[in-house]
Amino acid sequence: MHRRFLAIAVVASTYLFVSAASLSFSGLSLPAVECFVEAATGLEAVYVLPSTEGVTITFDGASSSARWSCFSNLGGAYAEEIGTGVSVQSRHGDMGYLIEDRGRQTCFWIVDYSAHELSMESLVPSEELDCSRAVLNFKGSAADIVYYSITGRRFVLSREMELTWQTLQFDDENFSYANASGRETIDGITETVSAPAPLCNTTFILSGDRFLKAWNMEQSIESPLVNAYAVDANTRATQTPRDADNELKDENEGLGGSAPVEILFEAAVSDAAIFREWQISRDPEFNILENSFNDLEFSYTFTEQGTTYVRFNANNNDGTCPWEGPVYEVFVGESKLDIPNAFSPEASPGVNDEWKVSYKSLVRFECHIFNKWGKELFHTTDPAKGWDGKVGNKYVPSGVYYYVIKAEGADGVRYNKAGDINIIKYTPGSNQGSSSGAESEAE
Repeated sequence: MHRRFLAIAVVASTYLFVSAASLSFSGLSLPAVECFVEAATGLEAVYVLPSTEGVTITFDGASSSARWSCFSNLGGAYAEEIGTGVSVQSRHGDMGYLIEDRGRQTCFWIVDYSAHELSMESLVPSEELDCSRAVLNFKGSAADIVYYSITGRRFVLSREMELTWQTLQFDDENFSYANASGRETIDGITETVSAPAPLCNTTFILSGDRFLKAWNMEQSIESPLVNAYAVDANTRATQTPRDADNELKDENEGLGGSAPVEILFEAAVSDAAIFREWQISRDPEFNILENSFNDLEFSYTFTEQGTTYVRFNANNNDGTCPWEGPVYEVFVGESKLDIPNAFSPEASPGVNDEWKVSYKSLVRFECHIFNKWGKELFHTTDPAKGWDGKVGNKYVPSGVYYYVIKAEGADGVRYNKAGDINIIKYTPGSNQGSSSGAESEAE
């Protein structure tokens, strides 16, 4: 007999979901709850009944010659015949049912809910804190509801209880944390239930299960207030751009480049983040700190060649949930200074009509330009600025002028430069021309 029903089990999986086969029940005080399950179970569906006592099961559409068998956790290979016809009396407790009718086999599992009744007494936060999960001690009865496939494989039918709470969620657009609701579906509970640790003070509410909800008998229980202890944070770094056309750029795609490098560092933190610190170090392990800041937001200018490391740390009041952010690497390149010796203002607008140095990573700069009599015509401390060949609003005449530059690079290199500048002016019909009035004023 065992071999015959093993064959039936194999055929049942072959015909699974071919038709919309279903069961109906009489003798129930509350309606049966139908649960659809994985195809791998070989079952058409699982039905949860408030009780199987005195219930008649009818296979909808069955013929009078339909043959019924039932099986336990051992699977269909150990099924036992229990009757023929359209209907049979249910067996007590959880049981699998296999119906063979007109060459087709269909399998179901029936759960007796009275053997798995939900009861909720208390939900209390555990004294042992986990920085990632909130653990709640549950008192009551909400164990897994187990059913078995036609081959005797164990499955769990979820009670679909709901655990809800309040927390915080990071808002990228506003770069801040906002109130949010947390929710998790709980299949079953033995002693504890857990959820992501809340980021704000909250209570946890456990409600269910889905069967009681279907029967309008849903239960609910609320925990005492849980004070936020878990820490979360988000950080970002934004470099201030410079668009000087005479500043040489590094190919580095990350933060940094030509000094001075100005970067705005920002952090957003959850409620429990009482300790907050930005750390700046030349050591990637942060064993020695160059500087530290307790503000969530600060701007910092990097003027030293090489790589500097920046990170944000946060922790709760008693230091039990540390949060360490990503490390930002800021690379400042070596310095460079190239000085042109000629330019041609007025000759071709937009082309070589301004005298500018070409530079990179200069943290100090001072430039003076003189005429041949030693009169200063131009002065700047910004290497991005150039001389347009004018004094006042008039161009100086063509000829030789002189510059003196003192500068210092982010790499410590000192520049003391002096030399001549040739102003070349070409006008139509002549090699060069000048304005005597401009020359007189320049001198």
